[in-house]
Amino acid sequence: MNFQYESNRIFAKDEKGQLIAEVTFPDAGDEVVNINHTFVDPSLRGQGVASILLDKAYEVIKRQNKKAVLSCSYAAVWFDRHPECKDIVF
Repeated sequence: MNFQYESNRIFAKDEKGQLIAEVTFPDAGDEVVNINHTFVDPSLRGQGVASILLDKAYEVIKRQNKKAVLSCSYAAVWFDRHPECKDIVF
């Protein structure tokens, strides 16, 4: 899967240009982002795509020396399952 990076967003589209996966993390203050949305098309669910998105978001946020608030329920579960990544959680 070819993930694309924008400011505060990582996503993928299919060959028709339709959005098939996305995580968004808009700014929520000085050096803080809010992981507020994770989406995976039903055709891809159960394949670990959401987990890959959160892992990539973690890498971006950590590299930017920012902290994250978790308002997305999937993100909260993902960080609970990956305690080694909780260093960025605000």
